[in-house]
Amino acid sequence: MPDVELNVSTASQEGHTVVTAVGELDLYTAPRLQAALAGLLREKVDRIVVDLSGVEFCDSTGMNVLLAAMKRLKEQGGSLELAAPRPAVKRILQVTGLDTVFTVTDAAPAMDAR
Repeated sequence: MPDVELNVSTASQEGHTVVTAVGELDLYTAPRLQAALAGLLREKVDRIVVDLSGVEFCDSTGMNVLLAAMKRLKEQGGSLELAAPRPAVKRILQVTGLDTVFTVTDAAPAMDAR
C-alpha cells in the first residue's frame, strides 16, 4: 500500500471555522477529516469552510464524510461550504451532482496573517 497522507488543520476566523485538508482524501485518510469535523460539530460551530485547495484526490468515502458533516451541521442550524476544490475534485462534485448540494466557492478562504 502506498504511503498516502492527509493533513487536516483547523483555524477559527471571523465567525467561522476553516478546515484545511492537504493530501489525498480516500478510504484510508477520510477518518482524519471525519474526526476533525466531528469535533467541530460537538463544539456547535455554526459555519465551517473546508479548504480543498490542497486535496489532490477525493473518493466516495471522502465525499460521504463531507456530506454527513454538512447534514449534521444543517440539523444544528449551521452551514458547510467547500472552498477552492482542484479540478479533479471539482469534476467528482460535478459528475455526482454534489456541486448542486454543496455550496462551492472557487477561492480559498483568506487566512488572517496576524
